[in-house]
Amino acid sequence: MPSKNVVKDFLIITFGTVIVAAAVYFFMLPSHVSVGSGAALAMVLSNFIPLPVSTITLIMNIGLLIIGFVLVGPTFGVKTVYCSVLMPIVMGVFERIFPDFQSITQDPLLDVICYILVVGIGLAILFPRDASSGGLDIVAKIMNKYLHMDLGQAMSVSGIVVALSSALCYDAKTVVLSVLGTYFGGLVVDHFIFGMNIKRRVCVISTELEKIVEFVIHDLHSGATLNEIIGAYDQTPRREMIAIVDNQEYRQLMDFIRETDPRAFVTVYSVSDMRYMPKK
Repeated sequence: MPSKNVVKDFLIITFGTVIVAAAVYFFMLPSHVSVGSGAALAMVLSNFIPLPVSTITLIMNIGLLIIGFVLVGPTFGVKTVYCSVLMPIVMGVFERIFPDFQSITQDPLLDVICYILVVGIGLAILFPRDASSGGLDIVAKIMNKYLHMDLGQAMSVSGIVVALSSALCYDAKTVVLSVLGTYFGGLVVDHFIFGMNIKRRVCVISTELEKIVEFVIHDLHSGATLNEIIGAYDQTPRREMIAIVDNQEYRQLMDFIRETDPRAFVTVYSVSDMRYMPKK
């Protein structure tokens, strides 16, 4: 029997996949705007292949998974395989329930904006659980291995190529919207995945360091690290505090430092990921 955590994980992944499929079916397909994704390529191909977009997406995802396993190896987890198959199935359900669905907004630009926001929410649910909707993710991994491209760059290149493919069957306005939608969609997805979890690494050198450390530990209920450092100019030994805080804690900490020691030396870095690595 699978554990409760596994069942919960797959329920959440299923929910995220349904959101992505809904974004594709209700916003991207009616507008004909090919915002770089596997489903967008399937939409373009549906103009030349007499099959529903969901069927083409399913065939393409399965084919890409097989190619990926052969060329890259078994780096695609069960969750990615699950999502790659589930998403076109959900799209097929939408096709049966809402046949010949027309645009809600009646405006391609608004459709693209809605698609970007909704798909960003869906991917923000999938990515932290090591899942993805397949498609271009697999292409990006193949490009990463054989063309030695960064994964993010490979995703961008493959997305733009898909967006430009809309020129084969749609007008210039749709092609421009496809390219712009692909670019801004990447920014929004980055925000949903990384921006909402951004923390700040605050480094402080101060003559009132003990008071600042006390504030971090007892008022912010956060942790801190103390390092022994030596100033290069005067060779004077000092101590530096390092603390990781969220946005609200950061504002409180900076206010306290200004009040306690206006001459404190403070450096701040953005931190998008923080974790304890388990022992092997």
